[in-house]
Amino acid sequence: MRIGVLVLLGVILLVASRGSTQVYRWEDQDALHFTNTYDRVPAPHRPQVGPPLPVAPEPVALPAAPPLSGVTKIPYSPGSPILVTASIGGAGSVTLILDTGADRTMVSPEALGRLGISYADGPRAEIKGVTGTSQGSMVEVNSIEIGQAKVGPLRIVAHDADLKKADGLLGRDFLEHFTVTIDSKEQQVTLAPK
Repeated sequence: MRIGVLVLLGVILLVASRGSTQVYRWEDQDALHFTNTYDRVPAPHRPQVGPPLPVAPEPVALPAAPPLSGVTKIPYSPGSPILVTASIGGAGSVTLILDTGADRTMVSPEALGRLGISYADGPRAEIKGVTGTSQGSMVEVNSIEIGQAKVGPLRIVAHDADLKKADGLLGRDFLEHFTVTIDSKEQQVTLAPK
């Protein structure tokens, strides 16, 4: 089994990795809920999720354009990966799997090549997963857009994860700019600018 398939499980660690993000999970009589913002957990369910973790200082990062205003809603099918159509710097679109466990967004070299985005001269990135280590290249893109959600410039990883239904993974480097709510009852993910 290739390392790329296991990356889907959300275990990416890069040389230039970011801090982890807390994800809160609670269940009510209607559905199972997830969010990355403690304030979005209803007060009666806060004892289930516990107190928020202390916030570690952020490492120095690339300056990012503020997210576009407005909320983006992404439908999904239960039991399947959450697929999003993303535009990279206006060059064209790719299909990515929303992965809250991935530190960085990762796109296959083939997909980047289709969009005319060069990755060959980028600095090397080490990708660590549960079965070992692999290599990729860091690529700086102008932006990544999903509906009304836009972040950029952004450093992503060019790596072939051998995903069957997608060109790569949408990681926390993008998602951390939004309050991410996964609503299993409505079968949709909401990205709301922080």
